Amino acid sequence: MEPNGILPLWKEPGMTSHDCVFRLRKILKTKKVGHTGTLDPQVDGVLPICLGRSTKVAEYITDQGKTYEAEVLIGFSTETEDAEGAVVDRDTSVKIVTRQQLEAALGSLTGDIEQIPPMYSAVKVNGRKLYEYARKGETVDRPVRTVHIDSIELLETDDSWSGQNIKFRIRIRCGKGTYIRTLAVQIGQALGYPAHMSQLTRTESGSFTKEQCVTLAEVEEIAQNGNIDSVLQPIAYGLSAFPFTEITPDLLFGIKNGQVLDEHPVLLEEPLVVFTYKGEPVALYKRHPEKPGKMKPEKMFGFPKTDEV
Repeated sequence: MEPNGILPLWKEPGMTSHDCVFRLRKILKTKKVGHTGTLDPQVDGVLPICLGRSTKVAEYITDQGKTYEAEVLIGFSTETEDAEGAVVDRDTSVKIVTRQQLEAALGSLTGDIEQIPPMYSAVKVNGRKLYEYARKGETVDRPVRTVHIDSIELLETDDSWSGQNIKFRIRIRCGKGTYIRTLAVQIGQALGYPAHMSQLTRTESGSFTKEQCVTLAEVEEIAQNGNIDSVLQPIAYGLSAFPFTEITPDLLFGIKNGQVLDEHPVLLEEPLVVFTYKGEPVALYKRHPEKPGKMKPEKMFGFPKTDEV
């Protein structure tokens, strides 16, 4: 039977997100596998993987907030904004940074901030990915984007740092589309020095945490024992950012058939609502964009085949 559910995978360094999907297709013998937000090859951390019917909720998990722990190095910057790239700017002076200065810099970069995506990124400009331009030595104007940083927490206890190069670790809670590499560069700019991100781990993705995760090796062992369901989360878990409501008898036929219906009261305050049938998500509805007072299906997950309406 095809596995259905969300696998909280711990992606290890050295693999792309696509590599993980490819391996899981082979291990689980299924084609319906989708990841929920790319992690760079050198980055490790939480990567929820949607299997079977759960691939329908992948985009909603991707849109949820993330938590990262990063190491920032002050002293030189690189072309990729992380430890993988060639050095493009170096400051060899002996630096002294106090905790007060550093916390002020971190505080200035919380809330809504503007970022310019790195040249070595998958953001598209004029139909081409930025890294395609970068690999050919071409430059292109990059779009300024607004991202949201919920918080940046300094994970060190020191009162000050000194030396030609300074390292410290931070925890970042942020919204979709944030480049932690770029944030590291911005922290350096706030302090007046070139900087880059020297290490990164994603510790949370939406409602999925490090503690829930399993590695590819563990997945393979569990699958061989025929117990893969023991590590999967249901579709409902991937939709936990939205309100849930059980279908009432008067809505049952209309929702099962994906009809446009009178707007549900929940949608007066929320953009989306998950309708459940016998406790299981069956449809995701949103306000109708063209018909005031109406709602339309955003995504249908299907009713149990044994139930006739």
